[in-house]
Amino acid sequence: MSRSFFRTYGFLSAMLLAIVLGCVLGALWPGATCLAPLGTIFINLMFCIVVPLVFCSLSSSIAYMKSPKRAGRIMGTTLLVFIVTGLIAAVIMLFAMRLYPPVLEPWADAAAGAVDEQASVAQLLVNFFTVEDFAALLSRRAMLPLIVFSLLIGFGVNLGGADCLTAKVLQDMTNCLLKVVSLISYYAPVAFFGFFASLVATYGAQITAAYGRAMLVYYPLCFVYALVAFPLYAYLGGKKEGVRVMRRHILRPAVTALGTCSSVATIPTNLEAAEDSGVPRDISDLVLPLGATMHMDGSCFSCVLKIAFLFGVFGIPFEGAGLIVKILLVAVFSSVAMSGIPGGGYIGE
Repeated sequence: MSRSFFRTYGFLSAMLLAIVLGCVLGALWPGATCLAPLGTIFINLMFCIVVPLVFCSLSSSIAYMKSPKRAGRIMGTTLLVFIVTGLIAAVIMLFAMRLYPPVLEPWADAAAGAVDEQASVAQLLVNFFTVEDFAALLSRRAMLPLIVFSLLIGFGVNLGGADCLTAKVLQDMTNCLLKVVSLISYYAPVAFFGFFASLVATYGAQITAAYGRAMLVYYPLCFVYALVAFPLYAYLGGKKEGVRVMRRHILRPAVTALGTCSSVATIPTNLEAAEDSGVPRDISDLVLPLGATMHMDGSCFSCVLKIAFLFGVFGIPFEGAGLIVKILLVAVFSSVAMSGIPGGGYIGE
């Protein structure tokens, strides 16, 4: 029993212990900021592996599909789920902001700040699908254009036959890259120890300042949402067995997300968790890269929170049916599309 537990949860326990020890060290020793490079190394390694992994996994998944219609059904269902769950998250945060406004009094001394040049709607539409040249695809900052390009390559290879040499090469590259991810993951406990020690030492005293009231809503709500909504979605997808499988395999990707603060960086560990969960490769290789870029319920939370925060800062009434509709549209669009578009993100919001 103990051996089975250690094989299943030993490495995860080591990562969680490293996080706790790092937080304790950061709280006790302000000089723990010097340990930040330990976490940066891990994050950079994950960011370097994620671009070729997304390209190979998506392309090989489409290339090996016997029916292009299956790929269309998977992507259509995936996008529908992303939009619906994002809308649910936005509505929940909207109610929370009405009950517990993040700013009670307008700021009379709000400092002026510079705003970067905004991309036009037409340019954002272009950036949704493409970049200026191939080299620009080799960046995690252009994830949606990379996904579009990978899908096109996959369909092109599929037209040449699912058993062609190119399809096999893409599949072999995906498998090899996942092995590399396993090697990088052994370093994770050390990385998380350094990352959280530096994080607490740097920001520990600031979390109770001007943004404390907003974070008092955001983080507990995210935690409750993960405990309630995720099992509910798993139950809708796979009944009780779906919930059991999710609880067994969700912690490692969740801890990686917590440590790296990046959904893109979790793609490698999510692919491993999906394989361990028994999810078919053609589904996981297609859905997970899309999900890391387009399924961000937390972004829906933060988008509504930021709007409510700014409305409070400038004393603007946070009410009205028309305003609510606009907020929900912006929140869902920023979650499903903007984060992966070059020039999108905060400027798009």
